[in-house]
Amino acid sequence: MSVAAPPTDKLPARKLPVIWLVRVGVSAVVLALIFHFVPFKQVWAAARALSPALWLAALALFLLGHAAAAAKWRLLIGPGIGFGAAFRAHLAGLAANLALPGVAGGDVVRAGLVMPQAQDKAQLAIGSVADRLLDTVGLLLIALVGAYVAWRPELGDPQALRLLMLAGVAAVIIGFAVAIPLDHALARRSGGKVFKLVARIVAVLADLARTPGLLLACLGISMAVQCLFILINVAFAQAAHVEAPTAAWFYAWSTAKIIAIAPISLGGLGVREASMAALMKPFGADPAQVVAIGLVWQTVLYASGLIGFLVQLRWPSPKLKKLEQVHEG
Repeated sequence: MSVAAPPTDKLPARKLPVIWLVRVGVSAVVLALIFHFVPFKQVWAAARALSPALWLAALALFLLGHAAAAAKWRLLIGPGIGFGAAFRAHLAGLAANLALPGVAGGDVVRAGLVMPQAQDKAQLAIGSVADRLLDTVGLLLIALVGAYVAWRPELGDPQALRLLMLAGVAAVIIGFAVAIPLDHALARRSGGKVFKLVARIVAVLADLARTPGLLLACLGISMAVQCLFILINVAFAQAAHVEAPTAAWFYAWSTAKIIAIAPISLGGLGVREASMAALMKPFGADPAQVVAIGLVWQTVLYASGLIGFLVQLRWPSPKLKKLEQVHEG
């Protein structure tokens, strides 16, 4: 047993840089394809139409939105953690996701920072998973409603979209309704890695279903924050004179963010812009302008990550340092 341990300990240190390089490569390839089909001059001209004052206001609102997101996360992870510590850890998570390649990821970093203060370590883990799950559900609901409102007759019969929306809402309701009995059933069984993953997701759903008031409050906060971010992009679009329905941005931005969740690129760079340009095109938006808005939005994301990194430099955390040492070898 002692002989086999060293290779296992070194394995993450070898894999992580390769994964990061692959993500950088995917983002670079997607961006190269974007600028092959969309003239860079048009993208640059659309980006220059946005004033510095608008960008600074967007950054301020973005940080305000993440303050609300940190408050939501604090509600889910249990007692013992103050808002200041939760917000600071949340900022560190932004830095990990966007500005610190080589760490385990934002969720691991922010949970690790507040773990010493958490009264219930299991609730911290469950609450962090629930936080991401609610964000994804919120994005799906926003995307469906946005698509339905923005739908135009020339795009075809909206009946399929209506059915998709009803199916999505029904799936969310049924999922939470059956989570508690399913959790009890799975707890009496054992299985492999896939089974354990499914059981953990069901356990998170069941935990949320047991507190419907908290569930609805956190889902409401999540959707409000995402809508704020979409409205920032709508403000960018108006400044760049993009001709498209506002509801279409709610559909395209939410869907593009869900697509960008896949861990194949560097923080969604390139994938989000390409997805959003394709999704907005049927609604009359110029792809070059949409790409420009997406890239300007990326600068807001990276600026927030830099702020999170500077916060950690100003108030260094031994816990974060240990996490970086473990995952960087």
